[in-house]
Amino acid sequence: MSNLSEINLIFPVESNLKTEIAVIGSGPGGAITACLLAEAGREVLLIEEGANLPLESCQPFSVEEMVQKYRNGGLNAAFGQPKIQYVEGRCVGGGSEINSGLYHRTPPDLLEQWRTEFEVDTLTEHDLIPHFEACEQAVNVCYLPGKAPTASLKLQEGATALGWQSLQVPRWFCYQETQENTVPKGTRQSMTKTFIPRALKAGCKLLANTRIKTLKQTNQQWILTGNYQRYPIQIQAETVFVCCGAIQTPALLRRSGIKNNIGNSLRMHPTVKIIAQFNEEINALDMGVPVHQVKEFAPQFSFGCSISSPPYLSVAMTDHPQYTNIVEKYWQNMAIYYAMITGEGSGTVRNIPFFHDPLVRYHLTSQDLKDLSEALQKLALLLFEAKAKVLYPSISNHSPLTHPQDLTKIAEQLPVKQTNLMTVHVFSSCPMGENLKKCAVNSFGKVHGFNNLYIADASLLCTAPGVNPQGSIMAIARRNVLKFLNKI
Repeated sequence: MSNLSEINLIFPVESNLKTEIAVIGSGPGGAITACLLAEAGREVLLIEEGANLPLESCQPFSVEEMVQKYRNGGLNAAFGQPKIQYVEGRCVGGGSEINSGLYHRTPPDLLEQWRTEFEVDTLTEHDLIPHFEACEQAVNVCYLPGKAPTASLKLQEGATALGWQSLQVPRWFCYQETQENTVPKGTRQSMTKTFIPRALKAGCKLLANTRIKTLKQTNQQWILTGNYQRYPIQIQAETVFVCCGAIQTPALLRRSGIKNNIGNSLRMHPTVKIIAQFNEEINALDMGVPVHQVKEFAPQFSFGCSISSPPYLSVAMTDHPQYTNIVEKYWQNMAIYYAMITGEGSGTVRNIPFFHDPLVRYHLTSQDLKDLSEALQKLALLLFEAKAKVLYPSISNHSPLTHPQDLTKIAEQLPVKQTNLMTVHVFSSCPMGENLKKCAVNSFGKVHGFNNLYIADASLLCTAPGVNPQGSIMAIARRNVLKFLNKI
């Protein structure tokens, strides 16, 4: 049973609802937007395509979670050479319910680039600090109060041996009291734990299991049409905030005939992975999310340790099908590490008639493939320095690496037909700013050329931030909704 309230209606064939403000999408951008609007006394309806499930509805990072809370079970691909697999949350709370909870503020030099290139007003580090601080307090951003998981410490060990910069990344977690030499247990402070309960307490209404197909403006009102479960639904709103994420937001707007600079500039953090096997145990069923990252080569590329539960290890090892039995035998000695590039490439989001999901394309430049190769080689070197026994890169039919000398087997430019890339970070499909040649919305999220239509999600980020983006999304959403309310 969910711990969040929901409108409970059995709809007839035709159903109509009215609200002052409709917020479509309940991830970090939508949840913060709905919360602050409701707390300001506005009438708000928060609409979510996915199910209304508590954080505890399934084991974190399990197969059950993929089925319950990921769009298409996590099987989404951006087509290109090579393809990039990406994931989206599809549940109340969006991506905050499934991600690792690692937190970064937007790098100040990047904010300056966005301010000048995209002509974004009031987006300096000084402008955003109050919003970063408020969000950090709301979701309890903090460092691990105890020992880090061994798989995480392996990153630090390898970086230290090479003289590279590594750091522990804070997370939005609440931790139980723990002894100093044990890995602490904690609970992710996702949107269903923080901003959505606040929004509901302030009077916001939540409508889950509802897919909005189109928007249309008529007589100063927005008409939203879609389906609640299998029933048709129509919602009338004075103002609409679209917060469906960097893929679904441009898809919805383009289905509605709103296309200017929409879905033309998708960016990602293309990521290549290595499964590392050690002689000693480094993994456990309750390990959770490793907290160390290596930023020696940022913003060009960064290293980290990914979710490494047995299901995730099994999926990752499909690049080496002849070794899949190793996961069952030795998973406690294994973990998944990644090299993430900022990249130069970009992509598009387009709808296809009669298809439910949009077509996503992404073009990697030759420099991107070289950066991925360099990043993969450096990550492998780091893992060997941390005493890894065998490395399995995410390149189909590539032989395992067992010695630093094997790094010469990695091509200078990764092969497009064999390299298997993924990402958990997508953004920039509807960039903000006053540069009308590039931007879909103004500096505060209002869609250019339309009244009372706003975007508040990862789509707004002008380019790839080079760090986990939820901190940027939350701060910018807070800034923009307070501007809407004339409070800044």
